Amino acid sequence: MNKRQMYLAALAAALIGAGGFAFAEKSDMKENDAVAVTRAQTSLIQAVTAAEQSAGGKAARAEFEVDKKGPHYEVEVVNGAKVFDVRIDAASGKVLSSVEDKMDSGGKEDKDD
Repeated sequence: MNKRQMYLAALAAALIGAGGFAFAEKSDMKENDAVAVTRAQTSLIQAVTAAEQSAGGKAARAEFEVDKKGPHYEVEVVNGAKVFDVRIDAASGKVLSSVEDKMDSGGKEDKDD
């Protein structure tokens, strides 16, 4: 296993183990994304690889999310001075979208950091 694969495996393990519990919100039971990722047919490593190939760069950040559009990975990929936000379908592993992130590319700080 090379250094990159080891890094991605550790990242995947951290993502899965980071918050592996369900929580209740009012009367609805909502599941934490870290638990939902265990049912994803596409792994975090596969999603990062697909995003890197799509944007032609290196992944800087990746996370699994579930929203009204369904389960997906959001991967931030750096290609030279450009940063792309790549969305990967968790079921099929296909690239759903790839959009240049002007905020991260333009030198302004990302408010989430």
